Amino acid sequence: MEKNKVDANPEEFNDEMKWVRDSSLDHKGRVPLRASTGSWKASIFIIAIEFSERLSYFGIATSLVIYLTKVLHQDLKTAVKNVNYWSGVTTLMPLLGGFLADAYLGRYTTVITSCIVYLMGLVLLSLSWFIPGFKPCDHTSTCTEPRRIHEVVFFLGIYLISVGTGGHKPSLESFGADQFDDNNAKERRQKMSFFNWWNSGLCSGIILGVTVIVYVQDHVNWGVADIILTGVMAVSLLIFLIGRSSYRYRTPIGSPLTPMLQVLVAAISKRKLPYPSNPTQLYEVSKSEGNNERFLAHTKKLKFLDKAAIIENEGNIAEKQSPWRLATVTKVEELKLIINMIPIWVFTLPFGICASQTSTFFIKQGAIMNRKIGNGFVVPPASIFTLAAIGMIVSVIIYDKLLVPVLRKLTGNERGINILQRIGIGMIFSVITMIAAALVEKKRLEAVEMNGPLKGSLSMSALWLAPQFLIIGFGDGFALVGLQEYFYDQVPDSMRSLGIALYLSVIGAASFLSSLLITIVDHVTGKSGKSWIGKDLNSSRLDKFYWLLAAITTLNLFVFVFFARRYNYKNVQKVAVADCYEGKSDDGGPETKV
Repeated sequence: MEKNKVDANPEEFNDEMKWVRDSSLDHKGRVPLRASTGSWKASIFIIAIEFSERLSYFGIATSLVIYLTKVLHQDLKTAVKNVNYWSGVTTLMPLLGGFLADAYLGRYTTVITSCIVYLMGLVLLSLSWFIPGFKPCDHTSTCTEPRRIHEVVFFLGIYLISVGTGGHKPSLESFGADQFDDNNAKERRQKMSFFNWWNSGLCSGIILGVTVIVYVQDHVNWGVADIILTGVMAVSLLIFLIGRSSYRYRTPIGSPLTPMLQVLVAAISKRKLPYPSNPTQLYEVSKSEGNNERFLAHTKKLKFLDKAAIIENEGNIAEKQSPWRLATVTKVEELKLIINMIPIWVFTLPFGICASQTSTFFIKQGAIMNRKIGNGFVVPPASIFTLAAIGMIVSVIIYDKLLVPVLRKLTGNERGINILQRIGIGMIFSVITMIAAALVEKKRLEAVEMNGPLKGSLSMSALWLAPQFLIIGFGDGFALVGLQEYFYDQVPDSMRSLGIALYLSVIGAASFLSSLLITIVDHVTGKSGKSWIGKDLNSSRLDKFYWLLAAITTLNLFVFVFFARRYNYKNVQKVAVADCYEGKSDDGGPETKV
């Protein structure tokens, strides 16, 4: 495609290579110069602050169940539910943060604001350990019931972190992906790698969070760990600000939901009009009026929405008609994209439920098993999560550097395999994870039955948990990275922060569903005999709970494949819809499917 441009107009091609014309701006509000903005040079600053945020988040999240049971003295069921509630809020808040970033604040401003809120939460957690009136109690070593004020300050702190994450996560990742121009072949390929290396940086932060920070929590105190996290977050914010001149920015254009509502209203109001004999008669703005926007090709699904693009009276100037009465084909197709995403979002929830077990039951299992290594060194329970992060890093490197180049040659697909295939592979790994977890937990319960509750679990090394952590990490490298790429790429261009928020909401909704499932299982099994979810692990039957999750995820996988095979990917063309039916783009090249 780019060779055709050189042959046709070398000067125009050189101009496009020099300047980025994808509606982004530089820090002074001008068209960005490709050589000095965006791409990897800007992404390094963005990945750096994500590294510190994940270090902070997982330093807290993976130890939260331990904190709630040891410091706040909650029983296992209550602690796990509280962790799931917090995780759910933390990963659903991005829906609000992503909407505000896309519609009003802009992604850069949202990142800055949310980082400040995040820092406020970390400061409160630090104060809860060092201000005498906020401490858990006067003598922590003999504390059996914490002060009420400590609980209030602690929960206020972690939920401020939730609010901060709500703006930080969707805005930062989409802002990072915005640094790559989809209209440039080289940068488009770099963007595909960006999501892989974004997650490698993310996992590096996780590893430090669940090793160094958790070690400080376990061997010094929680307050010192919180001070470290606060300092790291403050420094990373400064680094992010230093990169300001190298970023490419997108101007918010108002609520991305309003145009979709307009399409729906227009389609309903014109529902009785006859469908045009030729789809090229549907309304679309011309290229000159598009202001560098990307047009979407017309699709045949959900045809009732196409009536929003029917021009009722040819004598009227279409551009002057109300958007509540006439929509462009691109706006219609954007609504179709969101509707088509709904079943994909729903049927990735069981994967999220499996993933939520890693920071609750998996960690709690490690806490009561033998964690000694070498000459008496005891690994903190939350540090076992390092294995999942390592599995994800290995998975991403193998996929990006080995599989994708080979698969590109075999399939002719620029991605190697399509996004939903990648997610499906990750879901297979989640099934294997639950099977491995069930087998290990069964063996642990047998050791408890044989040696008693005190010595039983300690007779088994925590390394028995390594397979389930490594496998879920390997699956995350396929499913989680695939979900990020899917929800960023397949939403309309105007709502990409909200797209990342939709990915995060899969994990958030799954956390709430996990708590609901625990409640249901506890109620049902408690009536018929011994509950699968007892007050502690030794009185529970987590192995049966894991088998249940494996069964649910397996059945769900078949449904996911059914919808994935019928899914139509976003079809982008920088031309009006009439030209799409000629089978060419504006440069004479073929249609571009994303």
